[in-house]
Amino acid sequence: MRALFTSTGLHYDGTMGNDARTVLNDALALDEHDRADLAAELLASLGEPTSDSQEEIDRLWAVEIERRSNRAHSGESRSEPWDEVRSRIEHNLAAG
Repeated sequence: MRALFTSTGLHYDGTMGNDARTVLNDALALDEHDRADLAAELLASLGEPTSDSQEEIDRLWAVEIERRSNRAHSGESRSEPWDEVRSRIEHNLAAG
């Protein structure tokens, strides 16, 4: 499969096999936070983007930043106070 950049983001031009479809259906049943973590791990496993166009990559990041900003402003995204996040990070780092 090869990655294609479209106006709505990154898509793949291939047919998903039965195993992948089963995994996708299971993943879609996860809560949003777990789906985001899983998506990040899967994307990281793909390596470098297939497009050599830095402009296209920048455009896609701008679209993503706008999407996240809209979610934050609408209250759709869950947020946490920085003090709590920092405390949790420090605790996790100290634990190992």
